[in-house]
Amino acid sequence: MKSKKQLFDELARGMLPGRTLFRPILMHFAARFAGTSYAKFASDYRTLVDCNIRAMEYFDADMVGLISDPYRETSAFGARVSFPAEEVPRRENILVKTFEDADNLKIPDVYKSERTLDRIKGAELFQKELKGTVPVIGWIEGPLAEACDLAGVSEMLLQLMMDPDFSNLLMDKCVITAKDFAVAQINAGCDIIGVGDAICSQIDPETYDLYVMERHQEIIEFIHEKGGKVKLHICGDITHLLPAIADLNVDILDLDHMVDMHQARRIIGTEPIICGNINPVLIQDLSAGEIETKVGEMVRSMIGQKYILSAGCEITVNTPHENLQVMSRAR
Repeated sequence: MKSKKQLFDELARGMLPGRTLFRPILMHFAARFAGTSYAKFASDYRTLVDCNIRAMEYFDADMVGLISDPYRETSAFGARVSFPAEEVPRRENILVKTFEDADNLKIPDVYKSERTLDRIKGAELFQKELKGTVPVIGWIEGPLAEACDLAGVSEMLLQLMMDPDFSNLLMDKCVITAKDFAVAQINAGCDIIGVGDAICSQIDPETYDLYVMERHQEIIEFIHEKGGKVKLHICGDITHLLPAIADLNVDILDLDHMVDMHQARRIIGTEPIICGNINPVLIQDLSAGEIETKVGEMVRSMIGQKYILSAGCEITVNTPHENLQVMSRAR
């Protein structure tokens, strides 16, 4: 396969002629496709790797990934995580409720926590199975997303307004762990590290600039120093954050379906690859012919740009296989 070379040629020089890269985010869909449960996909790296490789081959995708759920680092910090058979894993307890909790929170060893080690082993197995021919995307939680996982979403958003000391302390610890987890995955064979910080779409630009931007920059620079590329994923409408994101030096920027791709390109410039942004509900619900038309329009509109075809977020579990095949062929 030539996808790894194509991706890095595209990162370096721009869009190559003849073939649009294709990388849908596959989690529950990949598990169901391979005939296993979401619980097993999220808890056993061997299952996750097998499901990803099967889906990559069947749908002619150009990358594989280790994304499964947001609670790898949360578990490493000490939270209890449960695994319903056909739902996203659940965090069962809030670890951080007070400044003292944040102060006492210990930085985990990502090699000793079962769930972070599981993802590291997944990167190693991808390299063994694919022999370096396909880009492997590792995954970490961004600092605000992980702080919300540890403290609760509503609680953390209130802390941003009420207690800067709490917020800064907790997110600083999240950054340390994000960097530790990122370099462990790079050392295990990941070419790209996805940074998921979906909650950032729900904050205003001033809050992003105050609390998150410099932390994103620190993580991105660290990953680059360690030899990895960065794929930033913030679900939702991030139009209001694009001027700040333009300064982050990301390699790949995921854009959800609420974001206008061409407006985003004007703001962030020509260097980053943009990835997206077809509504995954439409990929699930439209007819094959409608998907072919929609994807064709998207790909044609991106000619001459650095672009990866994808949905705006995860492919839904009930998406018909034919629809994803049509999406792949239509590029």
